[in-house]
Amino acid sequence: MSRGVCAPEGAGRGERAVTAVRLPAAAPAEVSGPTPRRVRPPRWLDLRLVLGVLLVLASVLLGARIVSAADATVPVWAVAQDLAAGTELSTDDLVAVTVRLDDTARAYLSTRTRPEGRTLAYAVRKGELLPRTALEEAKGVEELVQLALPVQSGYVPPGLARGQLVDVFAVADPAAGATTVADGSVSLVVRKAPVQAISGRSEGVLSTPTTAVQVVVAVADGDADEVLAAIAGRPLVVVVHESVDGDEVAGTPGTVSSDATVPSGAAADGGTTPTPGPTG
Repeated sequence: MSRGVCAPEGAGRGERAVTAVRLPAAAPAEVSGPTPRRVRPPRWLDLRLVLGVLLVLASVLLGARIVSAADATVPVWAVAQDLAAGTELSTDDLVAVTVRLDDTARAYLSTRTRPEGRTLAYAVRKGELLPRTALEEAKGVEELVQLALPVQSGYVPPGLARGQLVDVFAVADPAAGATTVADGSVSLVVRKAPVQAISGRSEGVLSTPTTAVQVVVAVADGDADEVLAAIAGRPLVVVVHESVDGDEVAGTPGTVSSDATVPSGAAADGGTTPTPGPTG
């Protein structure tokens, strides 16, 4: 701080001098402002971000679940043709189909299993899904064996196929080589037997009514010897039932049911009363 003494003009002696003091300039007052805060770096683990991601994932999973439930199909086996009870399944009998079964899928046979060689416990129609119960062994039913029968082609219906139910008659015809029985009788030797295979069938100019066709049928194990004894070397005639369901084609043993197909030229005229034989 500087001080100076200054006497007024015209002041004489004896007058008191006046001292002037120069004060320093006042410092400007400080203005208060907001306190600066430290800038935080962005965090990836943000609660709102996490909740958003979870909501997106939940909606995607829910949509996928709804779509998959609407198209919940499974591959199962269906049969390609009518098959009677006792038919041994082959590859040609099965067709893989994809269907929606929901809770009933376990009742049918999946394509992951191989049922070839298994025997049907009951008849299954063409196009039907193959149920598991159809391959279960029926209690109290005798084991079946395959029996090959030579039949002249003229005595085999043209539409004979695997899986059909047939009756087999033995007819006495001396001209065809039967020598044991030559009285013109007709005997039912096999009744309602499922056809397992057919071989030796030919068509065209080489086919003749006397050409032998091998028809393989399934019969009870204990009836095979009785069937062969009942044939007694006589020619055989095959009669085909239109239905593969045994209950629907039940007829009187020794007679031809109304739903059976008889090959042309195989009727036995003037024969005696048919003699029933072992059943298939």
